[in-house]
Amino acid sequence: MLNRFIQRAPENFLTAQQMRDVMAGRRGFLASALVAASSLAAAARVQAQAVDGDPNILELPAHSKGLGQPVAARPYGLPSEWEKNLQRRESPGLTRIGGASVSFCPLQGLFGIITPSGLHFERHHQGWWDIDPAKHRLMVNGTDDAMLKRPMVFNMDELMRLPNVSRMHFIECGANTGMEWGNTAVPTVQYTHGMLSCSEFTGVPLRTLLELCGADLKRGKFILAEGADGSGMTRTISMSLVMSGEVMVAYGQNGEMLRPENGYPLRLIVPGVQGVSWVKYLRRIELGDMPYAAKDETIHYVDLQPSGLHRQYTSIQEVKSVITSPSGGQVLLDKGFHTLTGLAWSGRGKIRRVDVSSDGGRNWRPARLEGPVLSKCLTRFNADFVWDGKTAIFQSRAVDDTGQIQPTYHELRQVRASRSIYHNNAIQSWSLEESGEIKNVQT
Repeated sequence: MLNRFIQRAPENFLTAQQMRDVMAGRRGFLASALVAASSLAAAARVQAQAVDGDPNILELPAHSKGLGQPVAARPYGLPSEWEKNLQRRESPGLTRIGGASVSFCPLQGLFGIITPSGLHFERHHQGWWDIDPAKHRLMVNGTDDAMLKRPMVFNMDELMRLPNVSRMHFIECGANTGMEWGNTAVPTVQYTHGMLSCSEFTGVPLRTLLELCGADLKRGKFILAEGADGSGMTRTISMSLVMSGEVMVAYGQNGEMLRPENGYPLRLIVPGVQGVSWVKYLRRIELGDMPYAAKDETIHYVDLQPSGLHRQYTSIQEVKSVITSPSGGQVLLDKGFHTLTGLAWSGRGKIRRVDVSSDGGRNWRPARLEGPVLSKCLTRFNADFVWDGKTAIFQSRAVDDTGQIQPTYHELRQVRASRSIYHNNAIQSWSLEESGEIKNVQT
């Protein structure tokens, strides 16, 4: 079946024999290419640095003959100045004021699955704050005494003394890719899919805090999470998620304290659920027996149906993937061997498979999943591609371990129409032109 599947693949993917050759000799193939490139680069450097035109007399660059910067010249490390163009960016016109806006993560320039904290996407409803952790408190209470026997107020020191866990999870805004429901609206993957990031979070399982407070975990069906910012952000979370042990009250991100833009000093982590439920600047948890019908879950963050009705309390981020490079706004400079790379994720569990296509979905072949492959976490995938100079349409299609398959736009619009905003997990298409330019298209 594998050989038959590969043989049916379009010409610009590797053939079955080419696949065997590359898999058997990938290191040699890449090494040869790198040696050739290095030789050309070395020759160029020699010519550029020759003194008085004599290639036998070289002028060494400053970094090879001088004293560099001292240790701790920058007490907190920063990226190279040559990488300063890689930054999160706001989309002009998306919202009226910057305090209630989005900055998009530059997915096209990232490697692996962890998002650097300084490039983590932002979504604020009332701007961000740098809150004094010594003054911050978290209250845990119930709707009545029978629901929760011992209401408690924790300071940061008390929370950080409790047993903690660290886990890697993706966070995706429910409106990610929302501008693409009707047609192609933005040019790059940073703007189509950039309300997505992945970090290692450290904190205390919420279940632990509820148990300390004497919560009735059978009677309590929902919790209300409340943030301390001016938007009054409150969200209902099902106790079924809390009981799984995945939901945590987090203070750490990627080995350090949360950044202010990401909720410092405390935020809720709800793996697999849309980002608005990951309440930042967390100050209160209430245990109750019914959904709370907060404004941001009854009139906002709802899914418009073709009938005109809204579906409320939608939370799970369904299986999704995107090729991040090559992607919109980029250019292939040369024909020949290239690597397609991208990200896949599912709010229901692990990614089981990702298929890629270069002809708009007529033919598919499996991509390589790069480890680790974790539940409710980004998964990096790669695939080989040989460009012959002709046009192509790149797509990726993810499948999770529950059997959910990423839909096409046609399939999604059959049940969601084309005027929605949230939870767009349709297959993304990138068009490769003969010039090498990559554009955002829908097929």
